[in-house]
Amino acid sequence: MHTSTDPRFGAGRSAAVVVASTSAAAGQAEDRTGPLLVDWLTGRGYDCPAPLVVADGEPVAEALRTLLEDRPPADLPRVLVTTGGTGINPSDRTPELVEPFLDRPMPGIMHALWSAGTENVPTAVLSRGVAGVRGRTFIVTLPGSPGAVRDGIAVLDGLLSHLQAQLEGLRDHGDRP
Repeated sequence: MHTSTDPRFGAGRSAAVVVASTSAAAGQAEDRTGPLLVDWLTGRGYDCPAPLVVADGEPVAEALRTLLEDRPPADLPRVLVTTGGTGINPSDRTPELVEPFLDRPMPGIMHALWSAGTENVPTAVLSRGVAGVRGRTFIVTLPGSPGAVRDGIAVLDGLLSHLQAQLEGLRDHGDRP
């Protein structure tokens, strides 16, 4: 069994990536963020299929319903990451579509993501992303640029195993007194 500090803690668990990009969904642009997230999650031991690439707006909600509602509990992903649709363009609605699926928001994660992002790009604070949990699934929305996804991975990588352990009811507080 992998401990929560093991880099392959995701072993035996599934993950999913949803890419919100109207141009990529139409075949007019290459999805450059989904593969980064899938590689990261599989590297952590999660079973993560190819990203679901959907147009901005309602197709994002449809993908979330498919991943979070239309499956038996044992088949639900333990981690669900979206990328794209978090800005302020009129079609950017991913946060509004994700929020109803969250049982418990985790604003601290978003603060950490914004803080890390602004170290490289001041406009990172324009992302309206959300993070939280639904049952035993951790959900986070990342912006749609490869740089923002890499920044997000850098933050989330240090949190993911402990977060997963807590969602599973494991009492893992490390070596802290």
